[in-house]
This record gives sequence, structure tokens and C-alpha cells, in this order.
Amino acid sequence: MDIILIPFLRLMIQAISLYKFMLFIYIILGWLEAFNIINRYNQFVYGTHNFLFRIIEPVLMPIRRIMPNFGGLDLSALVLIFGLHFIQDILIQIIIKFPS
Repeated sequence: MDIILIPFLRLMIQAISLYKFMLFIYIILGWLEAFNIINRYNQFVYGTHNFLFRIIEPVLMPIRRIMPNFGGLDLSALVLIFGLHFIQDILIQIIIKFPS
């Protein structure tokens, strides 16, 4: 079972790392658009934002429903980062406990 489980867990860790990277890009892109540093009507910016929106917003929406309102301050992305980091640490501990 270690032949399949350990590589699968490593793949999951890498997927979570990639998702966290995309989340950081989404957050920074939103800030840059909000402060008019980049043009949101640019085709590349629009395509990138649309792609990241479709991947990240379905995960952020349930977190936003649960979290209290902080007066315009959206901390759902921070909660998601902490949650993903927690899951990643659990997977790493499983790999350490069952070395290949």
C-alpha cells in the first residue's frame, strides 16, 4: 500500500502548494485592480483573473458565509491559507510516520 499511498500524498502536498500559490496571485491581482495599478480590461489580466476566480471563489464562498462581518475586511483568504497549511502539515506528518 505504501507504493501508492506515499506518492499520492506527495502529489496532494504539491497540489495544495500550487493552490496556495494561485490564491496568493489572486489576492495580489485583486489588490492591483482595486488600486488601479493594472488595467482590469486588459485581455491577459481579465483572462487570468477570470481563471483564478473560477478556481478559488467556490472555496472562499462557504468560508465567507461562516465568518462574521469585519466591516469590509475580507479575511476568508487568510482562513483558507491557514486551513490549507494545516492540511498540508497533516499530510507531511503521515508521510513521516510511514516512510517509503
